Amino acid sequence: MRPTYLEVNLSQLKQNLENIRAHVAPAKVLVVLKANAYGHGVDGVAPFIAPFADYIGVAIVEEGIHLRKMGIATPILVMGGTLPEQLPDFFEYDLTLAASSLDLLSAAEQLAESTRKRLKVHLKVDTGMERMGVREYEAEPLIEKSMACSYLEIEGIFTHFANSEVSSLRGSALPLKQSPAMLEGPSGREKHAEQERPRNDIVESSLQLERFEEVLSIYDKRSEPHPPIRHIANSGATLLLPDSYYDMVRPGVLFYGVYPARDIERTIDVKPALTWKSKVAYSKVTLPGRGVSYGSLWQAEAQTRIVTVPCGYADGYFRRMTNQARVSINGKMYSQVGRICMDQFMVNVGDDDVKVGDEIVLFGQGITAEDFADWAGTNEYEVLTNIGARVPRVFVQIA
Repeated sequence: MRPTYLEVNLSQLKQNLENIRAHVAPAKVLVVLKANAYGHGVDGVAPFIAPFADYIGVAIVEEGIHLRKMGIATPILVMGGTLPEQLPDFFEYDLTLAASSLDLLSAAEQLAESTRKRLKVHLKVDTGMERMGVREYEAEPLIEKSMACSYLEIEGIFTHFANSEVSSLRGSALPLKQSPAMLEGPSGREKHAEQERPRNDIVESSLQLERFEEVLSIYDKRSEPHPPIRHIANSGATLLLPDSYYDMVRPGVLFYGVYPARDIERTIDVKPALTWKSKVAYSKVTLPGRGVSYGSLWQAEAQTRIVTVPCGYADGYFRRMTNQARVSINGKMYSQVGRICMDQFMVNVGDDDVKVGDEIVLFGQGITAEDFADWAGTNEYEVLTNIGARVPRVFVQIA
């Protein structure tokens, strides 16, 4: 096996799920497995975690099909955008549709009628994200149409928070109306210039909840039961906003043991399940004045040992972390030096006797997703989901 690989602790993922479930009970838990299970490797994560999840969430229909072909029987909600020509796949693979428009809902009903097959549907409402779904003030026609559908099972209705994490900047989950200026974006890890810009355009989570409640009241006006699964809570809301739990929560990055914002209140105990490892592929002493890697962006000031790691930006070890990243070798931290290459990067180990074959930890054991985000000028989500497919995933169960 390639010496650069990810070790994924399935037992830790299960513990994270159990801790989330205990916190939100009696609400159900949808586990988000999109983007190759946030880089952890869906082929290993899904078969293990599916029996413990109430629902699975993916972004695109192809991800849902892949899970079904793996033998996953848990309900799967395709949360992203769907084109009408993709609808036959939902019927063939028993996937749940996020109906984000009247046209898509009508197309699904027509296809269900013509094939005499039923399809589960969750209505998608936009309460402030401005991405997918009908806006809350335009939701009534969609709901009325759904009530008239004879061949669809309208199982759920949902929306998505735009800024559920930012309330932590006030030290509590107080309504966001109090002070919207000078807040970080929902990622919590954008560039400093972005962080320092006044944020007067934040859509408050409390306002989104109010809008969602207004949509749900449409059912009450018609003396109709609302769909049995109402959901809005993502990772940030799962931590901070108990009023948003409804019938189901949708933890994404939180399930993988990473908090959605650095300073968010950690009301649920989760831990990372991922360790990124490699081995020293080459070790040599470099003389003073010798440049290291492309562009000679780093030069040795004194005689020092430089080791080469068989991992690069093609594996998701971002090029923009050049001369900033750190690794752990034999339990000691060292600095990455010289421009990160496509397939390799170099580390300055000074006078230490680091040999070919010594284990290197790139991520884990004290090196966090937050560290990577700082070095790369991005957020933790991009760090996880950009770990390359050519990096083998090794799945372990360590309690």
